[in-house]
Amino acid sequence: MKKVLLINTNIEKGPYPVPPLGLCMLAACLEDSYQVRIYDGVFDEGRGLVEEVQQFNPDFIGFSIRNIDDVVIDRVIFYIDDILEKFIQPVKKITNVPIILGGSGFSIFPVELMELTGADFGIVGEAEEILPALLLRIQHNQDPSDLPNLITAKALKISKESGFSNIKPTGMRFSEIDRWIDFRPYQPKGVYSIQTKRGCSHGCIYCTYPLIEGRKFRTRAPANIADEIEQASKRLGYITFEFVDSTFNDPRGHAESICREIIKKNIRVRLRTMGINPRHSSEELFELMLKAGFVQIDATPDSASPRMLHNLDKGFSLPEIEKMALMIKKINIPTMWFFLFGGPGENEDTFRETLDFIDNYISPADMVYMNTGLRIYPNTPLFDIAVKEGRIAPGQSLFQQAAYYFSDKISRNRLNELIKEASLLRHNCLSSAETKPSPAMMAEANTLRKNSEVQEPVFRTLLKIRKRWREEGKI
Repeated sequence: MKKVLLINTNIEKGPYPVPPLGLCMLAACLEDSYQVRIYDGVFDEGRGLVEEVQQFNPDFIGFSIRNIDDVVIDRVIFYIDDILEKFIQPVKKITNVPIILGGSGFSIFPVELMELTGADFGIVGEAEEILPALLLRIQHNQDPSDLPNLITAKALKISKESGFSNIKPTGMRFSEIDRWIDFRPYQPKGVYSIQTKRGCSHGCIYCTYPLIEGRKFRTRAPANIADEIEQASKRLGYITFEFVDSTFNDPRGHAESICREIIKKNIRVRLRTMGINPRHSSEELFELMLKAGFVQIDATPDSASPRMLHNLDKGFSLPEIEKMALMIKKINIPTMWFFLFGGPGENEDTFRETLDFIDNYISPADMVYMNTGLRIYPNTPLFDIAVKEGRIAPGQSLFQQAAYYFSDKISRNRLNELIKEASLLRHNCLSSAETKPSPAMMAEANTLRKNSEVQEPVFRTLLKIRKRWREEGKI
């Protein structure tokens, strides 16, 4: 039986380490036909990779590239240099087997990464169907160029785009993350990732989700999702699960059905989720989420200015955000809020509209991230806007030289001043450069939580310390 080694090149551990969900799901699809292993680089950071390759002696090697950079303009971290140095180059020195690239970061910049790495093949988007087909073609010396979403070293372009319409996640295998990697290092701070669907039908002008997963929601059966959570919790005990969809409560009713299944099975777990869509939020949804075990959510409206919501093409209105915020405060579910400033048309008035919303609708116990500048990615509406306005050239690569969009109605310096002023006056407001707490603050938070057996999310503990330190003049 041929051997496949899948390598997770992600070494970023902040704000918490994320297990390689996609690779684990891919491994589950391959294991009936191949011997499969995953090398997880999050904690080992490539140190044991050469030994792993030499011992396993794989016939094929796949590298997953999750992130290109950290999307923080004030302290840009470009991850690809480390990926080359710690993962790809050492492997290429000791083996000549076919190298295949994939992952969300690769899917955004496939041609650039193929050229930079010298890989043999690359798969854009999900690989559960394409990778097994590619491996068979390679084994039988057959031309794979007609496979969808494939790039080869001989032809640095996507063979043909499938649009993801034929791939149904309803039959996705359970990732069983803890079977493929050592999950123990993740448990103190990390989460067990769960995907309930793929695709995104929204049109946010900067977002790459539709490019990576397709533009239509493709949902898994709620009972299947609950079964996966139940089985993982039986193996690992009382852990935290995170739903990693672009928005949890889309399409309408899907999140409610998932919660009902978890409640029906009486699964005792801690749950949290990424974006909540204001348009599809309701008191019933939040009540079901609390009953199911949700201890934290992320709210990502990006703005609370009617003008900016329109310009960013968010698909919901300010009254809908306000209604959602009131429900969140009423039910007191811990929430991290995220806002993006500097998009097309942003000015001081639109900034203050969002600030007024923060003051009037968000609990001081909840965290607010205030980010400046919108990372411009190819094949997004924001890219087209930037080209039309003469900010970037039509064929310009934004891979190693990241470009950010800032409104011409307010200077970047003035925007940073407003955010700094807002964060100085509000202990729960943080700029994008402050997302990682200091070691001293983190140590105090860990001590406090251990001594008092605090059950609240870590961010609420950190906010309490931040407020006290402000009052004591420590920061």
